[in-house]
Amino acid sequence: MRTRALVEQLRAQLGAADPLPPPPPAALITPPPKRVFPSPKRRSVMAQRAADHTTALVGIGRVGTRYATDVVLQFQAELAVAHGAVEAVLPEGWAASMGLLGVQSKVQDQHQHLLRPDLGRRLSPEGRALLEARAIKGADIQPILADGLSAIATQGAGMALLNAFMDQCRALGMSVGTPVGARFARVWLEDEIGEITGAKVSAILLGERPGLGTGDGLSAYLVYGPKVGRTDGDRNMMSNIHQRGTPPEQAGARLALLAKAMIDQGVSGVDLDLSQIAELRELAAQSYRAPQRRQRLVEVH
Repeated sequence: MRTRALVEQLRAQLGAADPLPPPPPAALITPPPKRVFPSPKRRSVMAQRAADHTTALVGIGRVGTRYATDVVLQFQAELAVAHGAVEAVLPEGWAASMGLLGVQSKVQDQHQHLLRPDLGRRLSPEGRALLEARAIKGADIQPILADGLSAIATQGAGMALLNAFMDQCRALGMSVGTPVGARFARVWLEDEIGEITGAKVSAILLGERPGLGTGDGLSAYLVYGPKVGRTDGDRNMMSNIHQRGTPPEQAGARLALLAKAMIDQGVSGVDLDLSQIAELRELAAQSYRAPQRRQRLVEVH
């Protein structure tokens, strides 16, 4: 048939007369061992040395592409610590029991405190009236201790930091106003409090946003010439104030030097020249401490 002849002719043109060589024989596959031994759990020398000098998670290992079980459990435990710190509430009347002038922001409860930071930046009418009536006016320093985002931190080392800061300020020749305890407070609340009291520098010490395994950390924010409308660029701050970071006693001394420099230079924030604070550099050089190790919350046996 003519069709078959055309097909044979086409096959010849496509190389049917010169076929491909046969494939090579398949390679022999070694049979698996009867028993598979896991690789020993070892930590690299670099990871071990680094872990001795930081609380960061270094050399935590993996199982395939996943974290090991003990690492996952540690993450979950540390996250629970952070959640507990954020959900904690400073008891009503706590400030008065500590000898502080207790005020509250416009926030009504903890739920609103987390969702409405704008309300946490302004005083309630009752708090404003109390400050106007009872607070010392015109002091160099207006100290404020507040809950912020960790009431646990405030109740823990808050008073130690406040007392260390006030003592150091007095030792440097600065006058200190009435210490205020603020509930449901955000950082910018220091502007209104400092403006009412007419202080040169307003300093708010409050519980900072918790991190993994750190629910007891404090932060400090200082501003010169406090008044409503100040921005973050007008402030200077110090964070990680806790026993595994900067201890409250050391932090109080550094903050007092910072406040004195603000008064001497008449500015704060990005305009403050930190290079002129020689005492701060000397204090930092004397503040060496042994490396801190990360606290394990979960042990797997």
